[in-house]
Amino acid sequence: MKKHPHILPPYVINLFFVIGLLSAVAFRVLIVFQHIRPELFRPVWYSGVIGYMFFFLYRYVISEKRKKAIGEYGLIAKLESGEKLSREDREIAIYLLSSIKKSRENLNYLFIFALSGVAVFIDILLSMQAK
Repeated sequence: MKKHPHILPPYVINLFFVIGLLSAVAFRVLIVFQHIRPELFRPVWYSGVIGYMFFFLYRYVISEKRKKAIGEYGLIAKLESGEKLSREDREIAIYLLSSIKKSRENLNYLFIFALSGVAVFIDILLSMQAK
């Protein structure tokens, strides 16, 4: 019998969500530090890179776990053929859907998008002031 995948505890999900957000902030504040605190550029850059390394490794593991579950249980083929899903198949489908629903990756993407816009705006302002 296959080991059923499970959703990680909320504290793990939240920890990696925060790591992703802090890394996004680190990369966006680099533009400010370049202008006002150049000595902080490298430490903040390293913090952002290391944070993203952990965050994206976590996201990779989650993605692979979902793909493995879909493949091991042949869910796509069963759904395409109209085959009746077993109780175990339904449990895996519930895991997959719950995993996607509980994921905060969409908030992370939205935060990165908004913060990137703010960073570009601040850089333009700081660059205009420097001239």
